[in-house]
Amino acid sequence: MNKRMTFVGLAAFAAVALAVLLTVLFSTPANFRGTLYGEPFPPAPEISLTDASGNPFRLSGNHGKITLLFFGYTFCPDVCPTTLAEMKLAVDRLNKTDAAQVQVVFISVDPDRDTTEGMQKYVERFNPYFIGLSGSPAELEPIWSGYGVYREIVDGTSATNYIINHTARVTLIDQNGNMRLTYGFQTPPEDIAHDIELLLSQ
Repeated sequence: MNKRMTFVGLAAFAAVALAVLLTVLFSTPANFRGTLYGEPFPPAPEISLTDASGNPFRLSGNHGKITLLFFGYTFCPDVCPTTLAEMKLAVDRLNKTDAAQVQVVFISVDPDRDTTEGMQKYVERFNPYFIGLSGSPAELEPIWSGYGVYREIVDGTSATNYIINHTARVTLIDQNGNMRLTYGFQTPPEDIAHDIELLLSQ
């Protein structure tokens, strides 16, 4: 009788262990909430500009970190400040260790009015560690093209009073320098933070 009970107990234990193993092996992985690029993930085109301190900025210098890249301009009435505020909230949701592994980069689509110094002051209103960049049209046009950025100047009341319709998506570039995810306008900050935490845990 004791042997039979022992056998039954061992069989039950083995069944439970097998169930746990199968759950681990075949469970559905956590899902990203942004829009994934197809695999193999495309390498992010290089960005080479000068920052507000006069130092060279290269996207490849962020290797090992996650980059949240957004294109806009300081005169933007709504989309840009909203998106930067959302990225601030996303970063604020992370613990300090994870937040240190994220770099937000804001690049101008309005080089005629945006200086790099002005871009940097603008992003620092949201977070002092965000990076704002601008440049000449010759420097920026290949970058816009590489990231598929649409921009259209809408006539204003003067040569300096106009708005620009532009792509309003955030691109997440992973630690290996690949374009991994994109986020549409007004994506909840918690969704972006969730994806960052998921990537950093892999």
